[in-house]
Amino acid sequence: MKKVYLILSLIFAFAAAQAQNIDRSKFIKDSLDTYINRAITNWRIPGAAVCIVKDGKIVLMKGYGTKELGIMNKVDENTLFMIGSNTKAFTATALAMLQADKKISLDEKVTKYIPEFKLDNKLAGEQAIVKDLLSHRLGFRTFQGDFTFYNTNLVRHEVIAKLGQMKPTYPFRTTWGYTNSAFLTAGEIIPRVTGKQWEVYLRENIFAPLGMNSTLALSVDMPKALNRTVAHTLIDGRLTAIPYANLDGLAPAGSISSSVSDMSKWVMALLNGGRVGNKQVIPLAAINATRQAQDIVGSVQHLNGETNYQLYGLGWFIQDYANHRLIMHDGGVNGYVSSVTLVPKENLGIVILTNTDQNSLYEALRWEIMDAYFKMKFSNYSDAYLSINKAAVTAEQQADQRKRDTIALMPKPALSANKYVGKYMNDLYGSMTITPGEQRNELEMRFEHHPKMFARLQPLGGNRFYVTFSDPTYGKAVFPFFVQNGNVTGIRVKVANFVEYDPYDFKKVQ
Repeated sequence: MKKVYLILSLIFAFAAAQAQNIDRSKFIKDSLDTYINRAITNWRIPGAAVCIVKDGKIVLMKGYGTKELGIMNKVDENTLFMIGSNTKAFTATALAMLQADKKISLDEKVTKYIPEFKLDNKLAGEQAIVKDLLSHRLGFRTFQGDFTFYNTNLVRHEVIAKLGQMKPTYPFRTTWGYTNSAFLTAGEIIPRVTGKQWEVYLRENIFAPLGMNSTLALSVDMPKALNRTVAHTLIDGRLTAIPYANLDGLAPAGSISSSVSDMSKWVMALLNGGRVGNKQVIPLAAINATRQAQDIVGSVQHLNGETNYQLYGLGWFIQDYANHRLIMHDGGVNGYVSSVTLVPKENLGIVILTNTDQNSLYEALRWEIMDAYFKMKFSNYSDAYLSINKAAVTAEQQADQRKRDTIALMPKPALSANKYVGKYMNDLYGSMTITPGEQRNELEMRFEHHPKMFARLQPLGGNRFYVTFSDPTYGKAVFPFFVQNGNVTGIRVKVANFVEYDPYDFKKVQ
């Protein structure tokens, strides 16, 4: 879900130093396996799967590593990974197919299909069209509201209702901002016009016709699958298996699980104008609709020094690179990151799936593969990205250690612990409660819509507490309490940027 482009002069020097005089015409055939195996070891990735499609044929389709750390159960081409936001292209394509069948119009107002749809900006809610939902131009900041919606117990109609309570960061249609709850809303148009739930419509109209027989639409089904990977993350430097995310309340935005075998069929159909053999499974008009640029994301600086534009269509990023137009998307959820890239001019498709959320190989590898096909020099992007990652992790660990050193001094909070205990409310999220912790002066925090998660609060002195979540996806942070006249009035909650950039202010109500 997140995209970060860091440009440092030392990385250019590093990449240049690592570049080798490799015959690019032979890289894919002779060197790629070695490259990937080395990279997954260096990145500490338990398992990965890669597929390359060129000119309608499979060039590479292979699993690497293991499904779960410490268990020698190898990944194969049919092993399932959660693909996160690569789900969005399926949702947008499904809606574009309905438009091609003249059952909806992507230029119609959302309220035509979901009458109860509202935005905090009343006029914007009345004027918003389906394309606005699918291109992230409602006026929200990237990931805004996701702490409320992501991996929670909210069901779909509750997400739509709460979307209407969010305060937009920007004026309507002026600034691109990645909004998962908007994609959920778009997906809910499907049952309104077909009478079939989003997941049923995708199975019947995309998965089954393409032969994607192993692909799962809902995250609830992933633990039941026989040939599946396990989600992993790094916790205090240790690679650890973690529970699957519950994404079905946001399903059209990110709940699909698939394999490189199944994803190859999706990619080949998209590169072949929607045809499988002589059968037109996806109307060409639907594919073209998703690739029409709707909004400007910005410009990005590539590690090779090239500056590229980045636009957004419907469920796809659109980017230029080396005089090629790329149709692409990344996906990131608890324990997984992935990428899907189409280069229509070259009839090239690349799918990369990994089962840890702490790696950039999914990004580095796609550029390496494209560079090989575009006959560009070898840059060893994996090592370059890894160098950036290690520097960031080291800085983060040092900052975290300073906080732990402070905790070891056992500073007392400014107020007695029971002053912080109570019920708190946030207008968007709902309720949160704070109770005494297991240790003296420590506190425990539990959230209404994350019933399986809690947070441990340790005093840092004053009214500041160091916070660690039971679910590592939400990160570590320092939460300040608000105090007036010796009484606690509220607290500022901030989760990891992977989930949401914005903080939440909770008011103490009892």
